[in-house]
Amino acid sequence: MNFITPNKPPKLLDQLRECIRYRHYSLRTEQAYVHWVKRFIFFHDKRHPKEMGGPEVEAFLSHLANVGKVAVSTHQQALSALLFLYREVLKQDLPWMTDMGRPKTPKRLPVVLTEVEVRRVLDRIDDQTHQLMARLLYGTGMRLMECVRLRVKDIEFERREIVVRSGKGDKDRVTMLPGALLSALQGHLEKVREIWLADRAANRPGVQLPNALERKYPNASTEWGWFWVFPAASEAKDPQTGIIRRHHLFEQNLQRAIKSAVRKAGVAKPATTHTLRHSFATHLLQSGYDIRTVQELLGHSDVSTTMIYTHVLNRGGRGVVSPLDR
Repeated sequence: MNFITPNKPPKLLDQLRECIRYRHYSLRTEQAYVHWVKRFIFFHDKRHPKEMGGPEVEAFLSHLANVGKVAVSTHQQALSALLFLYREVLKQDLPWMTDMGRPKTPKRLPVVLTEVEVRRVLDRIDDQTHQLMARLLYGTGMRLMECVRLRVKDIEFERREIVVRSGKGDKDRVTMLPGALLSALQGHLEKVREIWLADRAANRPGVQLPNALERKYPNASTEWGWFWVFPAASEAKDPQTGIIRRHHLFEQNLQRAIKSAVRKAGVAKPATTHTLRHSFATHLLQSGYDIRTVQELLGHSDVSTTMIYTHVLNRGGRGVVSPLDR
């Protein structure tokens, strides 16, 4: 006699991934949430989250803060992951969720380089592609991932614009294309086109497309316009589909290149790729551009976020002249 074996319900982490993808969260959010849920489960000796609640969540977060000494942003991310697990996956809306206190976010001023320091750092990036990417970060105000995910179709040479697709908050915006980079970027794309042609000649799978565009436009992934501006040197497995295809340049390579250039330039500030974005905004304000324009270029939803850069317009403590200088 044949017995029909009922389908097993998906594992908890698979349910978590499915729930995250249904809400179109980014792959990085998915990876972070899965990581923190795993940590939470292992911290409590592999007990199922259904058997736990507020006290266990607080014990885990307390351990992260007091023993792990994690940053406030990391603490908040772990809490968000666990609240998402209970509310959206386990469908539990328990009283302790609303009572769970979030750590207070400290107010920090951004690290900003002077124009001289920026040029010193940029000039000490040896790899031409990394140097071009770093100049784009400073010259456009793009975030790191916005730069590495650029597509050929989103660069408007005639209008000297770059369309930033699916930026933070899944919003599009337009920023300028610096005239100083036109020639270098055009030369770079000529080399990239050779990579694209080689991929097409070898009949390799096309690049990854956002959302369901690959189903809607089956041939779009192999078109030149959708190709990466900064493609990786080799192919790799797509973490979501398992397809071996060419991805964009690995962002950590650029981060390492800038970190090395900062050290070579003798800059004592803890500058990173994001420092170039901070410097872009600061130098525009110093040049007299209004804050609303800078807000739009940066893609900030609220002007209060952009206001943090106005500290550079003050000399000394809020523009007050020291009595020693009178």
